[in-house]
Amino acid sequence: MENVEANPGLIFDKLDTWLDGLFKLLPNIGVAIVVFVVFWLIGKGVGKLVRATAHRRDRPSLGDVGSSLVRWTFIILGVMLAVTIVAPSLTPGDLIAGLGVSSVAIGFAFKDILQNMLAGILILLRQPFEVGDQIVSSSGHEGTVERIETRATIIKTYDGRRVVIPNADIYTDSVVVNTAFEHRRSQYDVGIGCNDDWDEARRIMAEACANVSGVLSDPAPETIPVELGDFANIVRLRWWTASDRATVIHTQGAVLQAVYKALDTAGIDMPYPTHVHLWHDQTEETDGVRAQQREGWPTTGKDPKPRRMADAMEKRGNADRNSGS
Repeated sequence: MENVEANPGLIFDKLDTWLDGLFKLLPNIGVAIVVFVVFWLIGKGVGKLVRATAHRRDRPSLGDVGSSLVRWTFIILGVMLAVTIVAPSLTPGDLIAGLGVSSVAIGFAFKDILQNMLAGILILLRQPFEVGDQIVSSSGHEGTVERIETRATIIKTYDGRRVVIPNADIYTDSVVVNTAFEHRRSQYDVGIGCNDDWDEARRIMAEACANVSGVLSDPAPETIPVELGDFANIVRLRWWTASDRATVIHTQGAVLQAVYKALDTAGIDMPYPTHVHLWHDQTEETDGVRAQQREGWPTTGKDPKPRRMADAMEKRGNADRNSGS
């Protein structure tokens, strides 16, 4: 084995070469830092301008996302120019080519994140709903939109919980926006007695509903007969209110209470489900003969004997037989 001798002189020569190269690059490094700071300041200023413009147009969420994208775009450009200044052998084309290859790898690695970010930008641009709207997602989550971020939309449920929904799910699936319009229609089916007056019952229901606070007069409440039920005739009552959930829920409760009281005062029946069970006396001679006995009552025209009467007659007959014997 040959002995390896360390030569300290070579080490110092190498360090000296590095230091010489560093001192030669110091002016380029200084210029690169200045260029980067200038681009960072420009990005920050343009970002503030974008945010202020969006706020003036009442689109704060879009302003926040747009400001962030503009600022980072200028920062990346500043870094690329600074690198080409420090290393003149690198051209912007080389950096762009390398960035293209890297972007493909990053795209595969962060596909879901980039998909949600793109969906968030499209949501902010097309604005199918806004912050403060009440929505129902396809997954069943319902609440008020708090924020629309680049990755997710954040809603607050009516029972005080926070739900984070990926933007890709919202953009590709259906979403119900309950507060998209100023007014919203509600309805409820009311059953009235089969022998009650339809017209009178409908008039009472419409008047009672119209007098409830929160129910709009235009369009006015209306009633529609929808079903001839087994034990009740069904009338559908429809009315309009403000579209927010609190108004809809509280007004519906007041409408149901008012309609019930009005119908009850007017003597309109609101029947419960009714089931009739018919029993027949198995001591009848025609018991089991389908041609002579219907379900419940025989077809002979005679009233069936109560069960207790049949039992009494059977005991009397037994007693007579015992005494005769």
